[in-house]
Amino acid sequence: MMITGAGREFIIKDTHRGLYYEDGKLTKVLEAGRYKIPPHKHWFKELPTVECMLVDIRERELTIKGQEILTADKVAIRVSILVQFRVTDPKAAIHTVDVFEDRLYSDVQLAARRSLASMNLEEILTNRNRLSEDILSDVTESANGYGVAIRRADVKDLIFPGNLQEIMNRVLAAERQSQAQLVEARTRAEVERIESESRAEITRRDASANAEALRLREQAEAESLRAKVDAETQAYEQRAKAAEVLEGHPALLRLAELETLRDLAKNANARLYLDLERGRVSRDE
Repeated sequence: MMITGAGREFIIKDTHRGLYYEDGKLTKVLEAGRYKIPPHKHWFKELPTVECMLVDIRERELTIKGQEILTADKVAIRVSILVQFRVTDPKAAIHTVDVFEDRLYSDVQLAARRSLASMNLEEILTNRNRLSEDILSDVTESANGYGVAIRRADVKDLIFPGNLQEIMNRVLAAERQSQAQLVEARTRAEVERIESESRAEITRRDASANAEALRLREQAEAESLRAKVDAETQAYEQRAKAAEVLEGHPALLRLAELETLRDLAKNANARLYLDLERGRVSRDE
């Protein structure tokens, strides 16, 4: 936007800068503020003609639509690219090129063609970021030369020929099915592995429990046998001691016999057999 007219006041907002011309020559770049164009004459003295061009420095978007480009494997695709940029040097943006938006459009278009021409279809499908990175690196330096800084250059749309689109859809569907089958097979294998490990752990624990139970049972039987042997040993020792006492004191033996006879006398069914020849008494119940 060009502002002219002697005595005219104008305001430059923070979103713009002003290129100040005197008789068509740029003399300064105006920041945000209030300004006034001076008159052409002052006291019969001819003054320079003043003009001011406003340049927008806000971030803007530029869309390069429907560019048909051949890939490295000779597939024609249509691509749309979204570029975000802003003017960083108003003087260079206006003076270096005719229309900086048109120049930026051409630069991005050519950069996209160069990048896609070096990529095959598979690379484009699997790595769309590469195209954006190639465009950004290719155009950034040249755009800086005419006062424009590029923030982003992203692929907005990729359009393929109709028959190729159908084939791609089939390929993508097959890939998704293959991936789903692979995930299912991995899941099934993992479940089987976990079940096998669980069964092995259960078997190991059962074997360990059985072994422990057998050990405890054997230990208990050994303790019982040892206690029985100890009891029998004590009984034999007591009998041996009793025999020694009776042998040394025959009267005690006779007393024991009398007590036995007394106990037998209490039983009506008990019978006594006397061996008169040998002087012994035997009993039978």
